[in-house]
Amino acid sequence: MVACEVPPIVVCTEFPRIRPPQEGRVIACRTLSRLAQRRIPRTCDCRAVATWGAIWRRVLAAALVLGVTTAAAAAETPRLYLHETYVEDATRVTELPIKDTVAMFQWVLGNLKERVKVYPTENYYYFYFVHNSTRYAGNIRLDASDRDRGKVHFAYYEDLAEWKDEEPVAHMVLDKKQGVTVEKVDRLAYRVSYKDKSVVFELNDLAEVRPPATVLGPDEKYLGPVFDDSAIRFFLVYNTRLKIFHYILDETIRPADEFFPAKSTDRILIGRRTGFAFYRDGRIERKILIGVFEGNARINNYFDGPFDQLPDNFLQGETLRRIILEVEPGLAGRIDRFGGSPDGSSRFLIAPYLHYRAVEELDVFHQCATSKDITPDIYYACFVIDPGAEEADAGADAPPRKKAAKARHRIAHVRQPRR
Repeated sequence: MVACEVPPIVVCTEFPRIRPPQEGRVIACRTLSRLAQRRIPRTCDCRAVATWGAIWRRVLAAALVLGVTTAAAAAETPRLYLHETYVEDATRVTELPIKDTVAMFQWVLGNLKERVKVYPTENYYYFYFVHNSTRYAGNIRLDASDRDRGKVHFAYYEDLAEWKDEEPVAHMVLDKKQGVTVEKVDRLAYRVSYKDKSVVFELNDLAEVRPPATVLGPDEKYLGPVFDDSAIRFFLVYNTRLKIFHYILDETIRPADEFFPAKSTDRILIGRRTGFAFYRDGRIERKILIGVFEGNARINNYFDGPFDQLPDNFLQGETLRRIILEVEPGLAGRIDRFGGSPDGSSRFLIAPYLHYRAVEELDVFHQCATSKDITPDIYYACFVIDPGAEEADAGADAPPRKKAAKARHRIAHVRQPRR
């Protein structure tokens, strides 16, 4: 049976609170981008003030009671995962047509409910299973570029690990030739059928998600919402003057992580669950993604960064292609509107963050942002890593990163973390 991990859902009720204002540089580091209470009216007398205070206390107390009651009613208990189940899966002798891609698709589809939710914004429905003590991972993908032509992508492979070489990926684009049908049943819902089994894949509708106006800078253009496979949501933005991209943490909802500050500065925050590192912008109240833990990038797990979950369902016309050509004019005539090659074998990499091993490596961002040598007009270049510089830093003796294996079938993505 296909096992899918779903993190616990926690619903929080927040109360209005007064926040203190956020306080608001040696480009010597080689990894930097090349751009390197409401007031009481004066007319109130003491009695009026006392009355107002008593009313306010009663209102606040009522709000607290209501909030606690609401939170208690809405909160769920977490799901319990058992080591017993892991041991049973690891020791079980199983039989699967592991060499037959179409038969494996039938097995995976047959283990799904009649309707499933696809959360990531590049429309991958991920799964994993253990077969004869080996863990496999894979995905069913409804690619925005060809699903309306009746195609669905299917891939599976021996799961990646840092201590071993990767095995080949089994990947196939399925359609009526293999007896697989893809039917659009709603704007973002597709029924995939094979033989006697049909499953409706409900894609994640984030069309109405917009960043608050206060989150965008004057030179920035919002490209779309990103729901990463880590369950973290971002706003993908493009700085039209500096020609750089940022992933901004979406805090219009509760981020599915808890953050702790780096020892060097509380401007740098790291996620306890994901390892994602953010910089608290000194100019705008927001958090910019600056780092992804390198170990996760090497094995391309759920925490390898949002480079592979672009907002494909919500890109407007030729917007992304036009922007990519501003950054890399040499790609003219070689990419589609999603930034992919015509044969689907590669896609433009949007990964402006650092792959870090030690939290201390992230200090470079704060050093740049606070350096007196950085003029205000290039401040946001401090939060973009030049991929060429990161490659150079790795050096010839660095172990090679594992190839991406999640995407279009992801090994097809040249935009994997840079080697």
